[in-house]
Amino acid sequence: MNAQPILTVADISKSFRGLKAISDVSLRIDEGEIMGLIGPNGAGKTTLFNLITGFLKPDAGDITFFDQPLIGLKAHQICKLGVTRTFQIVKPFAHLSTLENVAVGAFNGTEAIAEAEDKSWEVISFVGLEQKALQQASSLTLPDRKRLELARALATAPKLLLLDEVMAGLNPTEQHELIDLVFKIRESGTTIFIIEHHMRVIMGISDRIVVLHHGEVIADNIPQNVCLDETVIEAYLGKGVQLAEAKQC
Repeated sequence: MNAQPILTVADISKSFRGLKAISDVSLRIDEGEIMGLIGPNGAGKTTLFNLITGFLKPDAGDITFFDQPLIGLKAHQICKLGVTRTFQIVKPFAHLSTLENVAVGAFNGTEAIAEAEDKSWEVISFVGLEQKALQQASSLTLPDRKRLELARALATAPKLLLLDEVMAGLNPTEQHELIDLVFKIRESGTTIFIIEHHMRVIMGISDRIVVLHHGEVIADNIPQNVCLDETVIEAYLGKGVQLAEAKQC
């Protein structure tokens, strides 16, 4: 039995001052999968995330979450439906504690302070920050700020979580720990759409990968096939990269 599509993007386009950032992009994400999104800088990856989550409105096309159209909804309305994202540059509320930061996300689902606090503790434990729950966010290391960014998103109880370069700035050991956490999030029932520049990370973590180039989809396949796709090699890895070298990604 085929998995149910949780998100469907159909012929989405977006231009800025006449320059097309996204051009007729179509894709589907199935419930329970980890979908990777790669492409050169300026390919339109974050723009696509912004369109899905309501931070931008497309010029054309449709986006549906299960059977719910998302076009025209505001970001907070889309979040309440169960679509949440993280940002490439983590910006916690520095003067608030870890717990208070996560509670901001938890209030997406409740107005009760006690319930939001309970949810926050649950999520903080899930991401491994319970020992730092009462610390100011400004005192956290980069890896812990990444976990806090995840915790704030998870506190909204997402069905679909969009991760924008969550591994950026981390060393290989820290990346491995965060990869384990991403798998743990998926195992808890959350579908994941992830932008990542580290090829070994994205190839190892994704069930399927979409490749954007100049705002267009040039590949949508399992990692092994994407890695050997000559169009992807030329557009993303560079024209001088030999096929044998590409196999190492």
